[in-house]
Amino acid sequence: MKVLVVNAGSSSLKFTVFTMENGERRMLAKGNIERIGLKHPNFIYQREGAAKTEEQVGVTDHADALKAVCAKLVDPTAGVLKGLQEIEAIGHRVVHGGEKFTAPAVVSPEVKASIRACADLAPLHNPPNLLGIEACESVFAGTPNVAVFDTAFHQTMPPASYLYAIPRDLYEKHHVRKYGFHGTSHKYVYGAACEFLHLDPAQARLITCHLGNGCSIAAVRGGKVLDTSMGMTPLAGLVMGTRSGNVDAGVVLYLVRNLGMAPEAADNLLNKKSGLAGLADGKSDMRDIIAAAHQGDVHAQQALDCFVYRLVSFVGSYYTALQGADAIVLTGGIGENSAPVREALISHLGVLGCFLEKDANAVMGKAALISTPESTLKAVVMPTNEELMIAIETRQVLHK
Repeated sequence: MKVLVVNAGSSSLKFTVFTMENGERRMLAKGNIERIGLKHPNFIYQREGAAKTEEQVGVTDHADALKAVCAKLVDPTAGVLKGLQEIEAIGHRVVHGGEKFTAPAVVSPEVKASIRACADLAPLHNPPNLLGIEACESVFAGTPNVAVFDTAFHQTMPPASYLYAIPRDLYEKHHVRKYGFHGTSHKYVYGAACEFLHLDPAQARLITCHLGNGCSIAAVRGGKVLDTSMGMTPLAGLVMGTRSGNVDAGVVLYLVRNLGMAPEAADNLLNKKSGLAGLADGKSDMRDIIAAAHQGDVHAQQALDCFVYRLVSFVGSYYTALQGADAIVLTGGIGENSAPVREALISHLGVLGCFLEKDANAVMGKAALISTPESTLKAVVMPTNEELMIAIETRQVLHK
């Protein structure tokens, strides 16, 4: 079975083609069309075993972009398909499924209506996600489409985790609650880490940390999420590249009432000018922050310290909530590649029985156990693969 995975953004279309037969899961091709509808759209493409290529393409919308992708996939020289009919299913990343979707769903008019209804909860993501679905329905007529929701994995949270302590009718009438995000990544690394550590997925207790430009952490027991750091939106929780993470709600009121900041400006400040960038004078890449801190930049060092301290505080909280844990799992661009951040984190976890194996911590971008043999709380680096998780779930839904 060949599965096309699509992640449609407001001005981009990311795609991956997998073949999944007899237990084999191979990536055949992947790419991204950037700047859709803007000047000079760029098409990045890579097939299995070949170098990445880039070219400008004339596309004005997501339907145009998908046609360009299809032409490339069946190209006699660069393609990986003999014809589009080889694609038997299409899996779509959809950011917000609200409370309605606790699992992937085959796309139908009712499912599309529900995705549209959740647009208020994810205005920057759900509308373009839906555009990608509709473009595929047009180009791949008759091929089943499956929506895989970022929020679905977290829908096992109990009310104690997802309810905010505000008047109940805001939840009952307006669905104001914690939802959590990065669910596809957390689900993938939970399963992969259980396999790597030879743990029973039905019994394991893991703290999964997705650390990149966006960051989230989840407490997962027996494959079910007990709690996660992101909230009603992806703004809550850990310090991120440009997002603030948790702040006193009174800060937002102060910005609006006392400083005269418009709500839109406050939104922009908290989402795009805060986090590491806000603390480190515009630097949002962890590599740049670490380099600057090593050169004596006080603000960069404070940004790094805040990032690690917030992460440590969540790990401790979730360890307690789980009543102990088998392992902490580190993934995402920072989690997979930043040895200094991993070392700084684990240096605080001795009280929980986790100690760093420094030689093992040099690993980048591949699965590894980086805690010492005597550690009772293991630390594991586990590369995420959200696209593969979407392909797996798409296949599972269609073969029930």
